[in-house]
Amino acid sequence: MEIRKLNDRYDAMTKAMESRILEKPVLRKVLKQRKKSRKEQDKKIRRIPPNSEHGRKRIFVLEFMGDVRASAIDHLREEISAVLLVGRKQDEVVLRLHSSGGFVHSYGLAASQLQRIRDAGMTLTISVDEVAASGGYLMACVGHRIIAAPFAIIGSIGVIGQLPNLHRFLKRHDVDFEIHTAGEYKRTLTVFGENTDKGREKFRQELEQTHGLFKSFIREHRPRTNVDTVATGEYWHGYQALELKLVDELRTSDDYLMTMSQSADMYSVRYRRRHPMAQRFAHAADATVGRLLSRAQNEEQQSRFYKH
Repeated sequence: MEIRKLNDRYDAMTKAMESRILEKPVLRKVLKQRKKSRKEQDKKIRRIPPNSEHGRKRIFVLEFMGDVRASAIDHLREEISAVLLVGRKQDEVVLRLHSSGGFVHSYGLAASQLQRIRDAGMTLTISVDEVAASGGYLMACVGHRIIAAPFAIIGSIGVIGQLPNLHRFLKRHDVDFEIHTAGEYKRTLTVFGENTDKGREKFRQELEQTHGLFKSFIREHRPRTNVDTVATGEYWHGYQALELKLVDELRTSDDYLMTMSQSADMYSVRYRRRHPMAQRFAHAADATVGRLLSRAQNEEQQSRFYKH
């Protein structure tokens, strides 16, 4: 588990900028005042027990980069467990979410992991800088608040199911394919067998049932949203999503975190799975070879430039 205090990052950026743009007498005065205020703040913090309800607010920042299978769920569940071990009711979790959706069961589990934060009484803020669509929005609507960049893609509240059918191709080449099931609807559509109208109708019913569950989930977590208007499978940009009450505020995650760093202690929490030593050596060797090749190409390009 990697824990990094984000306040230190912003402090370092501030110092670097001030050292370049302020006159030395002014810089000394600013640094002296900041040091004094920090000492006073540290004295107040020492008087308060670490897990007291009256302590300074803490914000835990998580990230979720979603693919079709929501593979990042393995890391998310570990990060949430770690936060819940030390989190207090006045603390907040900010999830920087990026996902275009994927499998229903995978994103349903991801949403259930986020629900653990709400159940613990902590505030959950979802930040979308680029996209939270379909299963991604299923996760997002669990948050107490959703903030999104003005042109982030939001919504696509719909369900899709598709598969190719090679039955006619196999038949044309005299290839038989048999499928045997027990249960009337054990298999509705198949890739290699002949699909029936009855199977297609059952498949469509299952899609509608899943869509109905999706809409009910949004009604539960976003009661101010007119689900019948937005659950058409369309997506909207941040400006439109705000009007439709799919999000609560137009703002980037960077702006939100930088503002909150003034009043809260912020920690980035990331879980990384340790790989075997041989695999780590292989990755390091690949990276070294890549750097050497890139350097050689740059030197070759420079030599050609100077020759001409």
